[in-house]
Amino acid sequence: MQAHSETHKPSILTYFRDEWKTLAVVTFTGILYNVGMVLGPWLEGLMVQCLAGILQGLSDASSMLRLCLFYVLAIAFVQGMRALKRLYVRRFANDVDRRMKKTLYRNLLSGKIAKTESERGEVMTKALSDVDDCVEGMRKFTTELFDTGVVMITYLVVLFAQDVRITLLALIFPPVSYILAARLKGVVTGAVATAKKEVSAMSATALDRAEGALTYRIFGLEEVRDHLFEDELTRYEKAEAKANVLSASLMPLYQAVALLGVLPIFILGAQNVVSGTWDIAVFTMYVSVFLKLAVKSSHAAKLFNAVQRAQVSWKRIEGYLSEHEEEERKAAEPSGIRIEHLGFGWEGQEPLFEDVSFAVAPGEIVGVCGPVASGKSCLARCIAGELPHEGTVTPQGEGVFSILGHDPELLDATIEDNVCLGSGADAALALQEACLADEVKALPEGEKTLVGEGGSRLSGGQRQRLGLARTLCHRRSVCILDDPFASLDAGTEDEAFRNLQSWAKEGGTAVILISHRLAHFPELSQVVCLADGKASVGTHKELMRTCPAYRALFELSEGGEA
Repeated sequence: MQAHSETHKPSILTYFRDEWKTLAVVTFTGILYNVGMVLGPWLEGLMVQCLAGILQGLSDASSMLRLCLFYVLAIAFVQGMRALKRLYVRRFANDVDRRMKKTLYRNLLSGKIAKTESERGEVMTKALSDVDDCVEGMRKFTTELFDTGVVMITYLVVLFAQDVRITLLALIFPPVSYILAARLKGVVTGAVATAKKEVSAMSATALDRAEGALTYRIFGLEEVRDHLFEDELTRYEKAEAKANVLSASLMPLYQAVALLGVLPIFILGAQNVVSGTWDIAVFTMYVSVFLKLAVKSSHAAKLFNAVQRAQVSWKRIEGYLSEHEEEERKAAEPSGIRIEHLGFGWEGQEPLFEDVSFAVAPGEIVGVCGPVASGKSCLARCIAGELPHEGTVTPQGEGVFSILGHDPELLDATIEDNVCLGSGADAALALQEACLADEVKALPEGEKTLVGEGGSRLSGGQRQRLGLARTLCHRRSVCILDDPFASLDAGTEDEAFRNLQSWAKEGGTAVILISHRLAHFPELSQVVCLADGKASVGTHKELMRTCPAYRALFELSEGGEA
C-alpha cells in the first residue's frame, strides 16, 4: 500500500554534477598532465640538436647531461599528474557505479520496479551488466576529454606555431578518421544492441532449462530444450563476436587513416630543413607531435564506440534508476492501523485464527504472543498483505508497511550495505539502536565486514539484530517485528526494547511486536494473545486475569512473575 508520488529521473549529467569535487581534481591534474605532454617532444628535439652539435664539435657532453636530467624530471612530473588524474577518474567511476547499483537494487527490492519475483532476478542480472558498460563509457569519456581533447588542442597550437601550411595539409587526414567513425556508428551501435538482446535471450533459456529440468525429463523433452539452448548460445556467440570485432578492430583502421598526414610533413618538412627555415630539433619535434596527435585522433574515434555502447546501456537502465525521495518521505509518515475480523487458514485445513480485531495508534507498540503454531507469523504476513485473508486491514492514512521476519534475509555484502540498502543513511545510528554497534566496531573491518551468504559469518543474535537495524534504518508508517529479540541476553534485550520504544514514539510509527519472550509485555498498552484459533485482546493485567493461555505463556517465560 503506497501512495503515488512524483519521482526524480536522473540523467547521465546528474552523476557528473554530483561528483564535481572529484572531477575538479581530475580537471586540474588533467590539464597539467596534457599540457605537459608537449615537453617530451620539445626536449627530444633539443637533445637531437645537441647530439648533432656534439658530433660537429659545437656542444659538449655536459649540455646533453643537463638536457637528459631535465627530460627525466619533466617526464616524472607529467606522469605523476597522469597517475593522480587516473586515480580520481577511477574514483569517479567507482562512486557512480556504486550509486547506480544501489539505486537499482533498492528499487527492485522495494517493488518500485513493477516486476514479479522471478523477473526481478533476471532484470537485476541484465541491468548490472548494463551499469558496468554505462559507467565504463562515462569513465572513458572523462579520461579522453583530457587525454584526447586537451592534449590535441595543445598539439595543434604547437604545430600551427611552427608551420601553418604543413599543418593544414597534414590535418586533412585525422578528420577523415572521425568521419569514418561517424559513418560506422550505426553499425557498431546495432551490433552492440543485438549482442545484448542475445545475452538476455540466452540467459532466459538457460534459466528455463535449469528450473524446468525435472519437468522436461519427465515428458522426454530434454533433448529438445538442449537444442534450443545450443541454438541460442550459437546466436549469442556470433552476435557478441561481431560486436567485439567492430568495437576493437576498427581502431587500427582509424589510426592508419590519421597517420597518412605524415607524408606531407616528410616532404615539405625536409624542404624547410634544407632551406634553413627549420633545424633538426624543430623537425624532430614537429614529427613527434604530429604522430602523437594522430594516435590521439584514433583514440577519439575509439571513444565514440565506447560512448555508443554506454548510450545503449543507459537507455536500458534509465527507467530503473529513478529516485523516489517524496515517496520515501510519505512512506514514513505517522499512521495508525486497524485490524478487523481478520481470519486465515491454509487451503483444505482448519483456520489458524478467526475474528482477530485490534488497533495500533501512531507511536504505540502492541504485543502479539501465542503458543507454537498458533499463527503469529501468518498474522504478521496477513497484516502486511503477503497472504490472502478474511477481514480488513485499514491504515489510518497513507500507511506503508515493513515487516521483519524471524529469519531475516541478509545479503552476501557488507554490514553497512545490509543496513542501508543503497539509501545513503547512517548505518552507525541504526546499529546503535539495534544494540549491535559495539560488536561491529570490534570486527576487523567494522561496518565494511562481509556477512557471508545469508549472514553465515554472524551468530543468530547478530543476524536478528542486523535485520532489526535495517528495519529501523528504513522507517515505515507501520512496522511489524516477528521475534526481533530472539537469541539476545536479558540485558541486551532490555536496551533494544528501550531503543524501540523511543524510535516508535519519536517517529510516530505503529509497531506490532510478535515475541515468545514476554518480559516487556507488562509495559505495553495492549497485548494480543492467539490461542485455539481465537484472539484475546487487552492489557497485560487484564489478560493475566481473563486469558489462561496468556497467563501460562507469561509464567513459562518469566518464571511466574506477574
